[in-house]
Amino acid sequence: MPMNLTHKILKEHLVEGKLEPGAEIGIKVDQTLIQDATGTMVWQQFHSFGIPRIKVPLCVTYVDHNILQTDYRNPDDHLFLQTMAARYGAIFSRPGNGISHFCHLERFDVPGQTMIGSDSHTCSAGAMAMLAIGTGGAEVAAAMAGEPFYIPCPKVVRVNLVGNFAPWVSAKDVILELLRRLTVKGGIGKVMEYTGPALERIAVYERETICNMTQELGATSGLFPSDEMTRRFLRAQKREQDWKPLAPDPGARYDEEIEIDLGQLEPLISKPSSPDNVVPVREVEGTPVRQVAVGSSVNSSYRDLAVVGAILRGKHIAPNLHMTLSPGSRQILINILKNGYYADYIVAGVQDRGVACGPCIGMGAAPPSGGNSVRTFNRNFKGRSGTEDDYVWLCSPETAAATAITGVITDPRKLGAPPEIEEPNEYVLYTQDFLPPAVNGHKVEIFTGPNIVPPPPVQPVAASLSGRVLLKLGDNISTDHILPGGNDVLPLRSNIPAISEYTFRYVDHTFPKRAQDAGGGFVVGGENWGQGSSREHAAIAPMYLGVKAILAKSYARIHESNLVNFGVVPLRFLNPADYESIEQGDELEMPDVRAAISAGRPVVARNKTQKAEYKLVPKLSPRQVEMLLSGGLTNYLKKKWAAQPARA
Repeated sequence: MPMNLTHKILKEHLVEGKLEPGAEIGIKVDQTLIQDATGTMVWQQFHSFGIPRIKVPLCVTYVDHNILQTDYRNPDDHLFLQTMAARYGAIFSRPGNGISHFCHLERFDVPGQTMIGSDSHTCSAGAMAMLAIGTGGAEVAAAMAGEPFYIPCPKVVRVNLVGNFAPWVSAKDVILELLRRLTVKGGIGKVMEYTGPALERIAVYERETICNMTQELGATSGLFPSDEMTRRFLRAQKREQDWKPLAPDPGARYDEEIEIDLGQLEPLISKPSSPDNVVPVREVEGTPVRQVAVGSSVNSSYRDLAVVGAILRGKHIAPNLHMTLSPGSRQILINILKNGYYADYIVAGVQDRGVACGPCIGMGAAPPSGGNSVRTFNRNFKGRSGTEDDYVWLCSPETAAATAITGVITDPRKLGAPPEIEEPNEYVLYTQDFLPPAVNGHKVEIFTGPNIVPPPPVQPVAASLSGRVLLKLGDNISTDHILPGGNDVLPLRSNIPAISEYTFRYVDHTFPKRAQDAGGGFVVGGENWGQGSSREHAAIAPMYLGVKAILAKSYARIHESNLVNFGVVPLRFLNPADYESIEQGDELEMPDVRAAISAGRPVVARNKTQKAEYKLVPKLSPRQVEMLLSGGLTNYLKKKWAAQPARA
């Protein structure tokens, strides 16, 4: 039977389960990617396994989210990550070397391989025909220990791209159009596989833009074929030996199909404060702007930065705004320097924020209070920028550059003819800041600073649960709502007791104290609970504060897994209308929750305040049920390995 590309890669890596949508499958992992905001937890968990060396073929640890070193905490974490990588067999990418997804695209992505990463935008590698999936750090640590990676087998959606881009329209407008059509929930449980005649005109860096933000659809991943465009990119990176052709079979079957005519697209922009709040730029033209930011793990490629530089050439940014630049990698920075585009930024008055994610997660370049910030980034959740009352807009590099010049949101088509950008046939390579692991890793001493605290222990699910509803929220609550980033939060990523004090900071700053005073309890949410970042801190911190279960209508994939990994019960309303009758402060009791989950029957929750009763169900595989009842992934694996002494 003809196969789509997703199923081809899955079949080649399948170790457990069947390729039937929704059924749990286990796949062999070729590569793992770790970044600093989540990486200290990954390495702490791996270290606790007592395994002398990683068992995955390639692992790279990046310092890219938070390279600010305003006190000892960040440099301590960086040294911890470096010594862990050296000891256990991973490559270490030094601070300032680049954003993980661009560095990995340039140096390590290989068509046809699988990768999981402790960053939700790991799916960026789909631009190189890798099946790459973002997930929680505990699962990355498990893969590094040689375990398969488990996911529900995704549906596969064919996104057929036809036609040619009109002037001033680019890859960012493709993914914004998908978000406009499908919303942030439209990709849940799916891989978006990009096909069609237009691919011969869409370069790898542009494909990265589309794959990166496929995560904002809630999708498992995004995937392009490996074709002549892929080969050209690898040749320019002096890695043509890694190329091989990969494509879906003629007549391959898909679960759904979508077609986008590139010629019918126009410049689009995502309004505050959700990536799917998309409108044509022309509809919001003239909106005053206080900041323009170019960069992050999307739209900071050579192509994107060259486009903006060319538009800015001979001009200066408007006096009413501040503009920042965050190149995707040091190699990209070197190449825009070589070809003159970096000088265009400097002369135009743009501030270089360094080679890092930085502003995307609130690490510097926060916008002013109440001011509109136009960004080429991938997320605009409220407060994510580091400013609580921010108004962040997401757009293409072309729209950002036009806006920077005029001082108001501007349709770039007003600028006349677009610049012509030719990507180099050969890039100046920069590889010096990838540090190989130590040959004698057992001799490496792990650096541990005073802010690096072992994760709190996870307890098995109790026989019964009771407590107060500590908080009730609505649909599409992101991990940034649950536990934000920012300059005062991220440096605490290795210290759960300290970082937990920021739980629900922008939603209800009283939550941590109330939760502790109440001895824990429950949180209630609507659809798509936990969308966005993969950071498992958004599960660990509530667990540390005593949250025993989440009651929601539905969950984002990564966060639901993270809850299970750390012993917090993710329950779904059997009747979604029951959500309406629960109020914050209600007293709930679940008298036989453990037995119900174990037996696969609904959990009965009694609302003593409202005199009501609800039926709730966890949507978990048998493996996840066992893991939850064991007290999370680490406890589950140690129990499993104890029965396999030959493993050590």
